[in-house]
Amino acid sequence: MALKKFKPVTAGTRWRIGNAYTEVTTNVPEKSLVETKKRTGGRNSSGHMTMRYIGGGHKKKYRIIDFKRNKKNEEAIVRTIEYDPNRTSFIALVEYADGEKKYIIAPQSLNVDMKVISGDNVAPEIGNSLMLKNIPLGTMVHNIEMQPGQGGKIARSAGSSAQLTNKEGNYAVLKMPSGELRKVLINCYATVGVVGNSDHSLQSMGKAGRNRWRGIRPRNRGVAMNPVDHPMGGGEGKASGGQPRSRNGQYSRGLKTRTTGKGSDKQIIQRKDGSKLSK
Repeated sequence: MALKKFKPVTAGTRWRIGNAYTEVTTNVPEKSLVETKKRTGGRNSSGHMTMRYIGGGHKKKYRIIDFKRNKKNEEAIVRTIEYDPNRTSFIALVEYADGEKKYIIAPQSLNVDMKVISGDNVAPEIGNSLMLKNIPLGTMVHNIEMQPGQGGKIARSAGSSAQLTNKEGNYAVLKMPSGELRKVLINCYATVGVVGNSDHSLQSMGKAGRNRWRGIRPRNRGVAMNPVDHPMGGGEGKASGGQPRSRNGQYSRGLKTRTTGKGSDKQIIQRKDGSKLSK
């Protein structure tokens, strides 16, 4: 991915660092693979605001992504690499021999006219999807299933991937993007490669208006509120709010929020901070 730094001809472009979209080959999505996406503005069915700081934004259409890759042993040719407003990664339009088209997450180094395939005995090459048991150790994978046939759930955002580090019986051990070591059933499918658009996190909006285009409204700080509105509000002058916490009093630092005794705890070998080894 290439970044584009803008000349400071206006206040909004002075600090803007955007995507050059050098990989993207078209700006017209496949009509058969898009559907309407209704905006809520953060309101529920009664019209009450249940999520703050949401509203406005440019119209979007949802691109239907094939996370399951369940068309087995049939080669598909990459036709386009496209921008998707609903995710940080780019997507690739692939066409099978029978004419069917599908969108997949586009990994790095996947180009137009390359071929991808999904199946049990396919080569572990960029864009191919196969079971973890058939992937060599040390391979970087993305779009990983947590249960066989469920469809990819892990490592789908821009620049993310997990590394296959070991195979133990019915399980494969993955080093997650967070650094956590986790066991996943060895019959789960994963796609070889690292998700593209890796420099996404280095972009800078440049002005508040660009976030408004994305449907993000201004977010006011808790310490700027009154005591009745937020636990961190009130005080004389510019008083700090003490321990950072949410509007409901839940601490934002140090408090463990993962459910204790969760069923999938036994699949975690090592936490991202190196603690809590499973027995």
